[in-house]
Amino acid sequence: MKPHRVSNIGRRQLLVAGVTVGVAPWILSACAGTSDARRAAPASAIRRRLGPLEVFPIGLGCQWNPGRGPGAVNDLYASSTDRSAAIALIRRAADVGVTLFDTAEAYGPFLSEEIVGEALQGIRNRVVLCTKFGFDIDQQTGERRRGLNSRPEHIRKVVEAQLRRLRTDRIDLLYQHRVDPQVPIEEVAGTLKDLIAQGKVLHYGLSEPGLQTVRRAHAVHPVAVIQNEYSMLWRGPEAQVLPLCEELGIGFVPWSPLGMGFLTGSVTATSRFAERDFRAAVPRFAPDALPANMALVQLVKSWARRKNASPAQLALAWLSAQKPFIVPIPGTTKVAHMEENVGAASISFSAAELKELDAALKAIQIRGERLPPAVLAGTGVEAPPKR
Repeated sequence: MKPHRVSNIGRRQLLVAGVTVGVAPWILSACAGTSDARRAAPASAIRRRLGPLEVFPIGLGCQWNPGRGPGAVNDLYASSTDRSAAIALIRRAADVGVTLFDTAEAYGPFLSEEIVGEALQGIRNRVVLCTKFGFDIDQQTGERRRGLNSRPEHIRKVVEAQLRRLRTDRIDLLYQHRVDPQVPIEEVAGTLKDLIAQGKVLHYGLSEPGLQTVRRAHAVHPVAVIQNEYSMLWRGPEAQVLPLCEELGIGFVPWSPLGMGFLTGSVTATSRFAERDFRAAVPRFAPDALPANMALVQLVKSWARRKNASPAQLALAWLSAQKPFIVPIPGTTKVAHMEENVGAASISFSAAELKELDAALKAIQIRGERLPPAVLAGTGVEAPPKR
């Protein structure tokens, strides 16, 4: 099932209409009555620091797999589009100001990188291109073998293949997709340092790493960005990961910032998910967990009405308000949803509002683990000691 976005009146309509016709949403927001000078700035002027990078406050996650028909592509949540529409979506995102585009070799495998590479032709120098390595995937056939592979020789082969698929001479931000429990992080970071020296990679990051692994990698070469799941539905990074980022000057990119569609208001207490929908295997979306978790949806909807925003915009704006170095990367197959997400960059909270909302969020207990057991086991892993 595809998340359906709730329609709201007032400023949200202005925002969505603005990006549709190519007008900076912050100008329209100013016309809607805000006194915030930042909202009246042109889109090109709205930037946020992400470690060493400077990007638009909302990115775009590009995670697609082959669909059932010719040219068809699916996301993880059983929403379908086609290759040409996916390319058009990426180009439209760039047109309305998005600069951070995130993908990985494992998405497809290879399909998402190929689509992103084609879509960014002619506009490559306007964007920050991010991808990931780390799974054991045959670079010729795309066969996904069991387990991970971050051996230095494999990383080098992957990067060469990624540069070809992405049709570029450099990767702006290259993540280790998951920490390899068989390879010391010093070897991984050392290999990435060499690739940076060669100009093939500009910066590197880690996804769902153990805390000590981050420190060890950072000692070899500065880690630019950490990418972990983070949203109103899963606030785990707040305890230790975000403070570590703040300490070391590392940017933070939340994946699944809309809680796999949950925070858009599209999921109900009786929702059931198709077998090919990733949420069918996620404990917090199980039939016995959903009814209890709907309290969060109701809270998001009430605050969205209060802020004249959609639930998705409210959830994304809340993430951005947590730290100045956070840039979420919501994914979608629909241009209208992407444009709606972009509008979140115009929404701000007062200190009193954040305190009130945080208290309400903490009062809600989410039932069910955030990921299936096998996937969860690959998060927070510490790399083995250097030999």
